[in-house]
Amino acid sequence: MGAAALSTGCNSKVPGETHKDTTFPNPIKDKTKHSYQDLSRSAETIPENIVSQTWSKPFVPPQTIPSSAEVVIIGGGILGVSTAWFLTQQGVNVVLCEKGHISGEQSSRNWGWVRQQGRDIREMPMMLESMKIWHELSADIGEDVGFRETGCMYATKNEDDLNRWAENWLPIAKEYGLASRVIAGDELRHYAHGALAPWKGALYTPSDGCAEPHKAAPAIARAAERNGATILTTCAVRGLETEAGRVSGVITEYGVIAAPIVVCAAGVWASMFCKSLGLSIPQTIVRGTVVRTVPSESVLDSCIWEQNIGIRRRQDGGYSVANSASNDYSIDSDFMHESTTPAQWSLDSESPFEKIRVLNPNPNPDAISSIRESLETIFPGLGNIKFAEVWAGIVESTADAVPVIDQSEKIPGFYIAAGLSGHGFGIGPGAGKATAGMLTGKETGIDLSAFQLSRFREETTIKALDNLPKSASIS
Repeated sequence: MGAAALSTGCNSKVPGETHKDTTFPNPIKDKTKHSYQDLSRSAETIPENIVSQTWSKPFVPPQTIPSSAEVVIIGGGILGVSTAWFLTQQGVNVVLCEKGHISGEQSSRNWGWVRQQGRDIREMPMMLESMKIWHELSADIGEDVGFRETGCMYATKNEDDLNRWAENWLPIAKEYGLASRVIAGDELRHYAHGALAPWKGALYTPSDGCAEPHKAAPAIARAAERNGATILTTCAVRGLETEAGRVSGVITEYGVIAAPIVVCAAGVWASMFCKSLGLSIPQTIVRGTVVRTVPSESVLDSCIWEQNIGIRRRQDGGYSVANSASNDYSIDSDFMHESTTPAQWSLDSESPFEKIRVLNPNPNPDAISSIRESLETIFPGLGNIKFAEVWAGIVESTADAVPVIDQSEKIPGFYIAAGLSGHGFGIGPGAGKATAGMLTGKETGIDLSAFQLSRFREETTIKALDNLPKSASIS
C-alpha cells in the first residue's frame, strides 16, 4: 500500500594498554578499513559537554518550510533519520520534522551498544541487516560515527544465569550464524582484565560492537540532507491533515506540508501523538541515568553488563557507565506532563511538543551513587575516576519490548515506526531501511509482520524471549 500511495503522488592522552595476552582475539584492535579513529590518542581537545551539547545548544527554527513532500517523517532520532537516509537513496522527496534537536533525546543518551546478543528472535533479521549497515556507515555517509566491533558480554556470579542464557540464546545465535558462546576463566579475564569480581562466566558475542550516540544520528541526518532530504529542527508537527479519510499532510507550528505519507517516528512522544488521532500504542516509560568519565587506562576489551554495571569504552578514551539502579520506571514522575495534557489539542495553537522541545529529565542521584560504588567494587582502577558528564534520558517500551513498524488501519497513509524499547540505537539503521522499504514497496529482506500494532489486540499472550538481563535493555 505504501508503494501505491507514493507512486500516485502519494584530549587528554590515555596511558598505553597494559594487557599483553595475545591468546585471544582482541576485536577492538581489528585493523579493518573501517577501524575507528581513537580520539583518546590524538591532540584533539574533548569538549566538556561532548555529549550534552547535542541537546543543550540553541534551537534553530527553519527560515521556510516546503509546501509539499512525498513523505514526511515526524521525529529526528536514529530511526527517523535512518528512514530519511534510505528514502533519499530511492530518490524520494522526504521532509523530516523534529520539534527540538536532531538526536536530542534518547538517540544521543543511550549506552551506545550495537548488539545482536540477547535480542528477541523477531528482531534478528533486522538486527543482522543493521549490523551490516553499521560496518559500512562511516564510509557510506562520509562521517565518522565511532563504530567498532568490540564484542558484547553479559557476566554473572550465578551458574543458573549462564545455563538460562545458554539455553535461550545459543540456539538462536547458531540459527543466525553468530559465534556466541559462554566463556570463563582466562578468556573472561582477557576481555575484562581490569575487573575484580567473582564471576562464574559470561555470555559473549564477539561480532557485537558499539558506536558514539552523540555522533551517529546527527551524521546520518546530515548525509540525508546532502542527498536531498529536507531536515527541519525546532519544527513541531501538531497533527495531521486528512482528505477523504486518508492522510493529505501535516500541520506544523509553521504551517502545512502536504504529503500523502506520514511516518510517526517520535520515540517516547509517539504514544501521545497517536492518542490524539484515536490510536493506541501500549507504552511504558523508563528513566535511565548514565555517566561519562574522563579518559583513563583500559580495563576491558568488550561492552560488559553484569547485575550492577553496564560499561563500554568510549572513542574519546573514557567510559559510558550505568547500572541496574540507573533505570527507574517513572510511575510517579510526570516527565511529559501527560497528566495535564488533553487527549486532543487545537492545531492552530501551541501543542505539547512545543512546550517541551527536548525531554531532559534530571539524573537519578541514587543511580549516580550506585554507579560510583559499582566502579569501586568491580573496576577498582576506575574507582576514583572523574565523572565528566552525567545525564538521564526517557526510554519508551512497548508491552513486549519489540518495536511497532506498521501502517495505521484507521488512517491510510499514516505509518508508525516507534517503540524501540531501550535497545533501538543498534537496530536503528536496519529499522530505518525496513521502514523506508515499507513505504515504497522496495524489498529489504526484512519481514515486518511481527512488528504490526495489531499484535497487542490478539488473544494470545505476548511475551518477549528471556534472552537478556532486563537492565541491559537500555542500550
